[in-house]
Amino acid sequence: MDIQAIKQLLADKFDLHMQNQNHYVEAFTHSSYKNENRRKHLVDNERIEFLGDAVLDLQVSRYLYLHYTDMPEGDMSRLRALIVREESLAKRCKECGFDQFLRLGHGEESSGGRTRESLLCDLFESVLGAIYLDLGIDAVEHFLEITIYPKIKSGYFNRQVDAKTALQEELQKNGNIQLDYQLIGEEGPAHDKRFKVAVELDGDIIGEGKGRSKKAAEQAAAQSALDAQRANQADDKH
Repeated sequence: MDIQAIKQLLADKFDLHMQNQNHYVEAFTHSSYKNENRRKHLVDNERIEFLGDAVLDLQVSRYLYLHYTDMPEGDMSRLRALIVREESLAKRCKECGFDQFLRLGHGEESSGGRTRESLLCDLFESVLGAIYLDLGIDAVEHFLEITIYPKIKSGYFNRQVDAKTALQEELQKNGNIQLDYQLIGEEGPAHDKRFKVAVELDGDIIGEGKGRSKKAAEQAAAQSALDAQRANQADDKH
């Protein structure tokens, strides 16, 4: 790990000036790397990711509460779930350039771990936890003003706020249909579960998605199916 390169990245891209590098060493250390280097007595990023997850939920909730004053609680919950879902945070992680510094074990690296959404999502939250411990909540807010809030302001997530309804409406153009959402998997410890859901049309799986709740996973599966449907329509036009 090149901690000086991480320090430079945070300074140049986010105007954040690292004070305690130990928090970032922890944030960029995956459990697979720790397990392959037991003699080094390393700390992996599972605990700091837990903290970053909580900080992110709080700050996004605060942002929605202050900026969407007419939005009902249920809609805020659905919007927040889309903002902090695995796929979204994995994209933000890559946009930040954090993925290149993640320390992975050889096995995890060779199996494509560096591009796995769950790992990148955890890394984004881990770095957020490190920023919070090192520089405080104001620095976290500054970081989110660069990475997350502009996408909320642009309406990027609003367009996806109820993918299940959008999918139902899209498919019903050809007549009445019945969609079924099935839980097909769970992973992670009890305090940090990831749920995997498939959406089926007439018994055929048309989309899959993951989320920190079953509802979020259903929305992700619906969005996946909706994206595929629109892609097929675009191909047909050509």
